Parts: sequence; structure tokens; C-alpha cells
Amino acid sequence: MALARIARANLRRSEGTFGNYAPEMNVLSEGRAYTSTFSSTSPYYHVNSKAGDDLSYNPSIKEQNWMNFSMRGISATPYYQHPSASTERVLEESDSELEHDESRYAGLEATKPGEKPRVVVLGTGWAACRFLKGLDTRIYDVVCISPRNHMVFTPLLASTCVGTLEFRSVAEPVSRIQNALSNGPSSYFFLASCTSIDTNKHEVYCEAVNNGGLPREPYQFKVAYDKLVIAAGSEPLTFGIKGVKEHAFFLREVNHAQEIRKRLLLNLMLSENPGISEEEKKRLLHCVVIGGGPTGVEFSGELSDFIMGDVHKRYTHVKDYIRVTLIEANEILSSFDVSLRKYAIRHLTKSGVHLMKGVVKEVHPKRVVLSDGTEVPYGLLVWSTGVGPSEFVKTLNLPKSPGGRIGVDEWLRVPSVEDVFALGDCAGFLEQTERPVLPALAQVAEREGKFLVELFNKMGKQNGGKAFSAKSIPLGDPFVYTHLGSMASVGGYKALVDLRQSKDSKGVSLAGFVSWLVWRSAYLTRVLSWRNRFYVAVNWATTLVFGRDNSKI
Repeated sequence: MALARIARANLRRSEGTFGNYAPEMNVLSEGRAYTSTFSSTSPYYHVNSKAGDDLSYNPSIKEQNWMNFSMRGISATPYYQHPSASTERVLEESDSELEHDESRYAGLEATKPGEKPRVVVLGTGWAACRFLKGLDTRIYDVVCISPRNHMVFTPLLASTCVGTLEFRSVAEPVSRIQNALSNGPSSYFFLASCTSIDTNKHEVYCEAVNNGGLPREPYQFKVAYDKLVIAAGSEPLTFGIKGVKEHAFFLREVNHAQEIRKRLLLNLMLSENPGISEEEKKRLLHCVVIGGGPTGVEFSGELSDFIMGDVHKRYTHVKDYIRVTLIEANEILSSFDVSLRKYAIRHLTKSGVHLMKGVVKEVHPKRVVLSDGTEVPYGLLVWSTGVGPSEFVKTLNLPKSPGGRIGVDEWLRVPSVEDVFALGDCAGFLEQTERPVLPALAQVAEREGKFLVELFNKMGKQNGGKAFSAKSIPLGDPFVYTHLGSMASVGGYKALVDLRQSKDSKGVSLAGFVSWLVWRSAYLTRVLSWRNRFYVAVNWATTLVFGRDNSKI
């Protein structure tokens, strides 16, 4: 469509002078010679009459790039026709529409011979950031595209909701993870969302995150790639239950934790106002958590610590009304050892967390309705029932693994297209690999990112970084994932550590205070930078000495 509008505008500028442009590049249908010339100063096509009725064809910079697609294995031959009635009607379109279309497709064009190959990374999650951190920028230029400019250390996100940690302690700017994004001459970070991918042209199409300050909205652009790494993450599973997206809070991003904290503190303060009934106080201060996985259990444990350690001291007028309910359809912490699950149930119950079995049927602004008809009023509802493919992943015309993720082979390649890789929560092994789809865990994503960056650095050193240039390069051993174990905090300086490699295998299982020390030590060492490790350590020490901050900011 963009090329058609450019051609129509050039026809208008030619002031009615047209010629037949035959499929033969150098012969007009009337026998006139056709010559192609290049003008670096002209931003548009021009079809001009010269002596002898010869026509000069001056392609624009955009047309040069379009013609250069033949380097990607794509070729096309444009041709002009005599004006018809339909052509004249088309020429009545406004110049402003043409200009909008031209700017819409602005962006980074394909790399040229002699330039470093360009790797485009979609996302800033665990997999993407581990890949970015290790990528050799002496070999590659890198472009990262994501609607957020930081990585979130998700295992500690629940602690920020109640003030145990500050929000910046769990967020690492992507420019610190890969310095080339901020100081590399041909490397960039774009605050945008990818909307589509053209694997034939080796281009991604993006829409910038906009707050009204850009020239137009939506602001769209394209980026050509030599290698594409899709690490777009996942979205919370709602199972199509009515009212979840409208009324529940998720716990996946820093802004989610900020909203949960605001709602929790707001409800505490509002419940102290005069005239609030007993029933309304109970509802306002009822925190309901849906989902008994590690995130739901850790958040419930953090809430119980907050209630027992801070609410009872600073909100004495309403301390007897606040309570936590954890609703799970099956067993809490189902991937953990049976003995650890029993320990978690005993400890959470002792800490005041009410455990319920049930399936949510629908969610209303002030109550949750279960499948058996039970109604559970709430003031704060946190939804943590696992993750699934995002809408963006669902729209991609790529092979899918069981569960709807992008299908990859043993080297994390998307096998049906060239130079496209996928990893993290958005990717899963195809059925023909005879491998199971790995769980959506941080350690899985991190290990995949480490494997892929080693593969890319190896390809780059063997001149396989450019598009279509890695076919003959041996890739080495495929990716193999070995589970290192699972950990979860349950509050009260207690945690669970399950070091089994799989659910059915044998291994070390610990619970209690020693496990809590292991849990904290392990997470502190896994935080990406020394800067954030310092923040986390200081926050923990400050909370231990002075308690949690309950300022509503």
C-alpha cells in the first residue's frame, strides 16, 4: 500500500506525462528506450519527459531500500501504466495521507555489506536480559524493543507490595545490563511494542509507547533484522472468567506491585473512618489471593508478616478485621514435595492465612463467586493462577508448541523461518522434538538466554551473523535443561527448599528457618547487579530494624 501511494503521488507530480513501462526493464511498449538513474537529492520518484520522449526514473531512498529487498531473496519489477479513470480517482487522495504513510514506515533499514549484523531482541524479561548481557557487541549491533525499559526480579516482587523492599530494588535498567544500548553508535533501545513480524522481509513492525507527546498517535515504525530473538514473555491466565481483568490485580510487573500496595494501604486507612460499618470493615480488609503456586503462597506469607508485624502496631483500631484468604482449586505448591506442602499448609494456617479449595466462577467489584455458589467478599483481590501465551504470540504466523507457545527446535530456532529464535515463557519445544514444554520459570528463561547467547557469539565468530548466512555453521550440542530445584517463602522467617530435579525424583527437601536463610542468600546472589544487591540488603536490614514503611505515596 505504501509503494502504491508513492507511485500515485509521482504520477500526480509528473503533471499528466505517462508512458508504458513494460515488464522488460529497458524497453517501453512503444519502443522507446528506458533508462534508470539514481538521484540522491530527490526524496520521491520522478517520471520526467526529456528530449526524444525518453523517461528518467529516479528512485527515492525508500525505493532504494525496497529494491534492495532482492538482497533478502525478494525481487519485484514495478511498472507504470497509462492513466485510466480509476487512476485519476486515486490521484485525488490527499498529500497528507501520502506523507503519513511514508513516515509510518520509517525505521532502521537492512544492514549493508561491511556493517555489523543486527540482532533484534523483543522483550526485557529474564531470557531477553540474560541474552543481552552476554551478547558480544564487537560482533553484533543490538536493538531491543520492549514496552518497559527494565528487567523485573520477579521472585522478590511480592516483597515490594508490603514495603519489605523498595520498588527500585527489583528493577534493573536494561541499559545497565547491556551498555551498548545506551552508548553503541548503531545499537538502540526502543520503548515500543512489536505488532507484527514479516519473516520474508526480515522486518518487525512496532508501535511506540505514547503519552501524547509524539507527532502522531499511534507512532509506528519498522526495524530490519539479520537475526531476531523473540522473548516477549507471557500473560496471566484468566481462563476467560468474567470480571478478572476488570477487578483483580496481577503480580507480574512493578506497576502491579505499586497498585497492590496503594490499594492495601488505602483500605487500611479508609476502614478507620467514622461511620464505616462492621461488615464493610471486614470486606475492605479482606485480602483474597487466587492461586496456590509459589507466587500466591509467597504473597500470602508477606501479607501475614505485614499484618502481624506492622498492622497490629500501627492500625490498632482495625487490626482485628484484616485477614488473608488463599483460594486454590487443587493443592497448593503442587510441584513441591508432599512433606513441604504439608509444612506450608500448617505454617500458613498458624500465621492466620485461611486456605480454601474452590474454583472461581466470576468476579464482581466487591465479591468473588465460586463454582459451588459461595460468595467471598474482598477489598483486595490478587490473581496468581499461572501464565499463558500473550495476544501478540497468538497472532504470529509461526508454528506453535503444545499450549500455544512459539514452537522451537533443540537449538531454540523457529524451524519454519530463517534467522528467528524464541526463548523464555513465549517459547516451547515442538512435538516432533519429543521434548516436554518447559515450565514458565525464571531459571528456565535464564538458562535458555545463556545457551542462545553462546550460540550467537559462536555463529558471529564464524561469519554467520548476517541474514541467511548461518545455514552451514555447525551449532554444536542442543539445549538441555536440568532443574536446579524450587524455593518459596511462607512468611515468618520460614521457607521451603526443594532440590529435586523433577517432581517424581528423590532429592534434598528442607523447610524452616535454615531454608529461609538459603532462600534469601540464593536470591541475593541472583540479583543481576551489585547495585541492586546493595539495595536489597539495605532494605532487608532497614525493615528488620525499623519495620515496613506504610506511607501511601
